[in-house]
Amino acid sequence: MQLGFDELDTPLRETLFVVVDLETTGGSSTDDAITEIGAVKVRGGEVLGEFATLVDPGRSIPPNIVQLTGITTAMVCSAPRIEQVLPSFLEFAAGAVLVAHNAGFDVGFLRAAASRTEVAWPRFTVLCTVKLARRVLGRDEAPSVRLSALAELFRVSTTPTHCALDDARATVDVLHALIERVGNQGVHSLTELRDYLPAVTAEQRAKRSLAAHLPRRPGVYLFRGPSDEVLYIGTAVDLRRRVRNYFTGSETRPRLKEMVALTTRIDHVECAHALEAGVRELRLLAAHAPPYNRRSKFPARGWWITLTDEAFPRLSVVRTPAAAPPHPVGGPTVDAVGPFSSRADAVAVATTVAEFCHLRTCTRRIPRTKRHGEHCPPDAVGACAAAAAGLQTPAEYARQVDLARALLRGEDDEPLHRMRRRIEHLGAAELFESAARLRDRTADAVLALRRTQRLAALAAVDELIAARRRAEGGWEFAVIRAGRLAGAGVAPRGVPPMPVVDAIVAAAETVRPTTAPLRGALVEELGLLVRWLHDDGVRIVRTTQGWSEPLRGAGAWAQWGERARTARAGAEPVPVAHPLR
Repeated sequence: MQLGFDELDTPLRETLFVVVDLETTGGSSTDDAITEIGAVKVRGGEVLGEFATLVDPGRSIPPNIVQLTGITTAMVCSAPRIEQVLPSFLEFAAGAVLVAHNAGFDVGFLRAAASRTEVAWPRFTVLCTVKLARRVLGRDEAPSVRLSALAELFRVSTTPTHCALDDARATVDVLHALIERVGNQGVHSLTELRDYLPAVTAEQRAKRSLAAHLPRRPGVYLFRGPSDEVLYIGTAVDLRRRVRNYFTGSETRPRLKEMVALTTRIDHVECAHALEAGVRELRLLAAHAPPYNRRSKFPARGWWITLTDEAFPRLSVVRTPAAAPPHPVGGPTVDAVGPFSSRADAVAVATTVAEFCHLRTCTRRIPRTKRHGEHCPPDAVGACAAAAAGLQTPAEYARQVDLARALLRGEDDEPLHRMRRRIEHLGAAELFESAARLRDRTADAVLALRRTQRLAALAAVDELIAARRRAEGGWEFAVIRAGRLAGAGVAPRGVPPMPVVDAIVAAAETVRPTTAPLRGALVEELGLLVRWLHDDGVRIVRTTQGWSEPLRGAGAWAQWGERARTARAGAEPVPVAHPLR
């Protein structure tokens, strides 16, 4: 039988792969050494053999690496040295395609070890499952291509544990899942697979020198174009390593490859830790609005729900809400909800709140000497929400306004109970579609209120100092003033922390709050700070006043709201009971 052209190359089902994973004393193939090698030989989905051994690195293993891998200095002191292990591994891998997750790391260490021990390095064909995953999977399906994330996505048989053989076995399953995906796109041979991977131009590779001056520290990087304009801003825990990735095949996004081609210079801002880097990124995005960033460029653009200033106030959706009254010490005051990215979403929540607080939804101007309800029939389709109360003077109507203001501030959740009771009533009457629609509207209102009240609670605190323990020992510190990160720093392992705290506080930025909602703090920065403060292991060092959400705010309903959002997708029945009852 005559073979077709597509069969002249080695089919993937007949290709011999050796999937390898290493554990090391650190991240530099020049300065660090291998502590463990695990490898699996496969062909056509069948495991042909395994290779696993600890390796004596000839030095002590740092505590942070011990914590990550579980390999201690005592475990490797009697293990063979790399000059004994490497020839055996190369014999095991002879004639195979070498596969690794982030192959540049693993193969880089193996090549460096071969060079140091004067062992000839074979000309392996190397396949990186990180590059393959980024080429095959969209970012919606796989926001991260870490081995643990892909193992969960593909439900592999072996969970990655930072044990070399376990991670190699997990990578085998990931490789097979990715090959199955590319097979559906007509990729059936090794040559076709290599051609399928993104190519790196010589110009793109040459630009790696732009990252040579960057430190191996957390921070923010800024790509600049021919006119010194900022093209793109990002953050990294290791600036040099992250930026160099843009000049390799691991970067497959067309927009960013175009950005790299325009780049002439890379600036950076070194930061104490990832939280400071995240905050500085948000501020720089707002300042420069770089064209190749998709998010967070216009933090001031948003819609707010606020009460109007008139004899018969109503809820209005505006870009800039009116100034809030002074907040009392020890608790937040917020008379607005937001911001919403969509005006339609803000209008929907405002309509729900108005309905259950009995605020008017008519828009005519009513003088103080008149009464509301004269032109608003209560039983008409789309009737004004306050019409059911009949004719009302401003003083009588004010009770509904006070209830709405209390709901926004978190002082009274009676309107949320009204919504819940209405859902129960509709469910009991077997009007399930109406109950589901009201459930969805209620969930949107709950989550919007909770978000604003949660952020306002932190913005109300004049100064809060928090600490989080670092994986490598020591502490990260953050000084937060009126919802802004005013100072950040680190106390390394073995350094007394409180003098460091005092120095950070003394050098922290002076913050002048405004009368705007959230005291003028940027919403995304506040959200980042709140999420960091809720991380495991974060401790409050000291604070000028108590930090808490309002007792009768939407926080008590947050779990209900999340369940309702899940139920919207059909995964759960309609929740009706209040979580605290």
